[in-house]
Amino acid sequence: MTTLGVGRGRAARGSVTEGAARAGLTARGVIYLLVGALALQIAFGGSSEQADRQGALAEISEKPLGSVMLWALGIGLVGMALWRLSEAVFGAVGPDGRKTTKRLASAARFVFYAFVAYSVLTFAAGDNSGGGSGGGSSDEQSRDVTARALELPGGQWLVGAAGVGVIVAGVWIAVRALMRSYHKHLRLGEMSRRTRRAVDLTGMVGGAARGLVFAVAGGFAVHAAVAYEPDRAKGLDDTLRSFAEAPAGPALLACVAAGLVLFGLFSFAMARWRRV
Repeated sequence: MTTLGVGRGRAARGSVTEGAARAGLTARGVIYLLVGALALQIAFGGSSEQADRQGALAEISEKPLGSVMLWALGIGLVGMALWRLSEAVFGAVGPDGRKTTKRLASAARFVFYAFVAYSVLTFAAGDNSGGGSGGGSSDEQSRDVTARALELPGGQWLVGAAGVGVIVAGVWIAVRALMRSYHKHLRLGEMSRRTRRAVDLTGMVGGAARGLVFAVAGGFAVHAAVAYEPDRAKGLDDTLRSFAEAPAGPALLACVAAGLVLFGLFSFAMARWRRV
């Protein structure tokens, strides 16, 4: 193959990867925006809707052209998974994008988003055929996985280690957001000063809220392992509702929910200005 042919191949792959990444970031933004909005309803009105991915998908399915939107969302998340896979295989943008640690992180993100895309597409297929929700809530899934893991040899240690890992990931997410580490991924020169401030508001507050939710969910997993009670593990919905039971009450949940809405908006900004 000639040098010109190789260059064209790379350009084509880059164009496809960029489109997949931006579609995936947009889809992620939609989900976080809806989860945050559902959590706000719980904080202010005691809504019984699930404030998790399944609740967000159910909300979409009730809208006009809901089925079309669900399929578009699922395809967008497939794009996100493929983008992360390409980073694991070819390396990410940036001087350290080919480091082993970066590739392993991208591979882990590929697995996560592949699962999320599968669950969304399963929901869409079930909704189209009238077959139900396409899966249980995040709380049910969390309890089922924890119960199965606890039954394994060394299950308590396995669940406890996983919980600690989620706590560490949550703290890492929050700290990096507050340090504005996302700046290195953005085309800041294309933003006005006002736009950059708005992006920083959504990125810092939204990222901190997301990290907090991860850390608290990990704490519940550790508690489930120590007590050897899978019911103590919580998915996203129960984790968010637990904030309303804190001394600050619904006000804390409202703040966290608003943060998740901001992270959804931040995802839209990433879809627009991220280097891919």
